[in-house]
Amino acid sequence: MPDTPWWRDAVIYQVYIRSFADADGDGIGDIAGIRERLPYLADLGVDALWINPWYASPQADAGYDVADYRAIDPAYGSVADAEKLIVDAHEHGLRLIPDIVPNHTSDQHVWFRAALADEPGARDRYVFRPGSGPDGAEPPNNWRSHFGGSAWTRVPDPDGTAGSWYLHLFDPGQPDLNWAHPDVAAEFEAVLRFWFDRGVDGFRIDVAHGLVKDAGLPDLGDADDMLGRSYAPGGHPFVDRDGVLEIYESWRRVADAYPGDRMFVAEAWTPAPERLARYVAPGRLHTAFNFDYLVAPWDPTALREAIDVTTGHLRGVGASATWVLSNHDVVRHPSRYGRPAREPENVPTSAVPPASDDAPDLVLGTRRARAALLLEAALPGGMYVYQGEELGLPEVEDIPDEKRQDPTWERSGHTVRGRDGARVPLPWSDQEGASAGFSPDGAAEPWLPQPEGWARYAASRQQGDPDSVLELYRTVLDRRRAHPALGDGDLTWVSAPGDAVLHLRREQGFACVVNLSDAPVDLPAHDEVLLTSVPLEDGRLGPDAAVWLAVP
Repeated sequence: MPDTPWWRDAVIYQVYIRSFADADGDGIGDIAGIRERLPYLADLGVDALWINPWYASPQADAGYDVADYRAIDPAYGSVADAEKLIVDAHEHGLRLIPDIVPNHTSDQHVWFRAALADEPGARDRYVFRPGSGPDGAEPPNNWRSHFGGSAWTRVPDPDGTAGSWYLHLFDPGQPDLNWAHPDVAAEFEAVLRFWFDRGVDGFRIDVAHGLVKDAGLPDLGDADDMLGRSYAPGGHPFVDRDGVLEIYESWRRVADAYPGDRMFVAEAWTPAPERLARYVAPGRLHTAFNFDYLVAPWDPTALREAIDVTTGHLRGVGASATWVLSNHDVVRHPSRYGRPAREPENVPTSAVPPASDDAPDLVLGTRRARAALLLEAALPGGMYVYQGEELGLPEVEDIPDEKRQDPTWERSGHTVRGRDGARVPLPWSDQEGASAGFSPDGAAEPWLPQPEGWARYAASRQQGDPDSVLELYRTVLDRRRAHPALGDGDLTWVSAPGDAVLHLRREQGFACVVNLSDAPVDLPAHDEVLLTSVPLEDGRLGPDAAVWLAVP
């Protein structure tokens, strides 16, 4: 029987490149900074790195507005630097997965510049339409941008007269591509080959659910329904339409033509879990992010339901699950878990008052985050670690308004703070200058300000401290890799639905117990306590705590 593909049970570390490590002192993270920290990542126990967009970009949306998919942004380095990183990562036993952004380009992309110049056929690669109302002065429909405001911007024709409108479901600097045009499909297959030829091990696909639009561009019945919840499956005009699957079948053929296990992971928001399973059916993508689990509140019923629904639907198509607690688009989970549950669509843009590091809600959230790690690592499939979660970083919610970078802040009329709080540059050392080791001494200020006291979370301060979040992550990932029951496979529930204590078992006598009640509980019969999120309380599992057990 062939070996199990590496990605089925991999631990993949998300590098938000601007905020990971700055080697050249300009206040922005770069490829050289990643190369310097590869030993740290290998020691942490991860298998691969997912790197957010590193392509040439005017940075209207932190690199998700790509001007050239075959060039590296000068702030990060060069293609030659990327090639060195790929080689170095492989030498450290780490695979490398860059982002690919196929829903839209930058407005500085050569194609869009040609479209603005109205070169023959150039606008057909994007979604241009005449306006509505008198003189076409109103947008073509009522679609809204994810960042606030209309999803349409009007541009003048080359003769200076008022012209057509173009679609941008995100920032105006991110015009949506027309995936019905053959040039678009051909170009992205060529981009995939460009990077596969340089040794990357796969791609994370941004907005994987959104590439195909209803050609009629109908109004939304609910203009705020950006995730398709008010439509029958496949019926939303730009979310999870059936045509996206043909695109990924083509991409899969590209990946399969290369040696080794090249993989894709989809960022796909779908209105139902059975729809997500279609993305990872045989001949399509390999994995997809599990957003139902990410947005589930700290509640036993919600967590168990997310686990059961995910594993059930994915098992039906032979795919493995991926478990995610945080990423660059959502409030960091130590902060989320310490607060009342929110509706899923509100998770990415926190609007609650800032909390100090020792506030009761963050103390509670951090305790729950430690327990969540043991639960996540005990589940079958792979898992993602967002940079800084291994340091226990909370959301930074008091960034000065004038320092905010997320386009959501401006597009919402300064009513939604956006995602900057999850993207603050990492603290590496409490001994190295004003940036906590993110940049060299004497460097420019980080592109987002670090809050006062940020160095308390520094990797150098936590290393070697057995009670630190960093050492807990290292221990969990090391034991997950070593224990034969963990990784891909099946699970069995011992606890009943609705129980405040989650008790699951894997093969070979492994159990994970999570206490989500407000009182200590007795442990089930066991041969050995393998690991705890916090110390036991007189042999009992305290509230908001988890334990791994060897059981008879």
